[in-house]
Amino acid sequence: MENEEDRKQKKTEKTPSHARWVIRVFLIAVALSASMSLCSGAVLEDAGYVTATLILLLFIALGIMFDIIGVAVTAANPKPFNSMAAHRVKGAKEALYLIRNAEKVASFCNDVVGDICGIVSGSTATVIVVLLQNSFGWRSIVVSTVVTALISGLTIGGKAIGKKVAMKKSKDVIYLTAKVLSVLHLVR
Repeated sequence: MENEEDRKQKKTEKTPSHARWVIRVFLIAVALSASMSLCSGAVLEDAGYVTATLILLLFIALGIMFDIIGVAVTAANPKPFNSMAAHRVKGAKEALYLIRNAEKVASFCNDVVGDICGIVSGSTATVIVVLLQNSFGWRSIVVSTVVTALISGLTIGGKAIGKKVAMKKSKDVIYLTAKVLSVLHLVR
């Protein structure tokens, strides 16, 4: 049986690891946000309605996809992946890694990527609003309100549907994600 000193020591041992994770996720978020913003800004600089709308839909879809992965990893059962790993099924080892690190994976997918996609969607919406205003001379507040409402509806509705899929099909979602990671060699 552990005494109180052992528990305190274990707790303090985990703190530096958590602090490293926070610093790491901060740096990843800054780098990812900057790169996504630069890329979308470069594409949107001389974009028309169609291009701007496609970029917007891409960021909304990316946010929904990562939200699905973040929810699925917290709901997934490791048992089938243990069996698959024992039979050396490609992607099983990566799936177990995702599940064992569910807190960090969910944080990265839902918070980092999801929030960045939301922010970049907002800046893309601004481009669309300005294009509409310049082309049609529509009032700013009306156009802005309609575009913002549509983007919010698509994002929130898409994530609501995605969460249901993630909960019911967590094994499939995690396995597909793990297979992609195994091909890209992104998991140790």
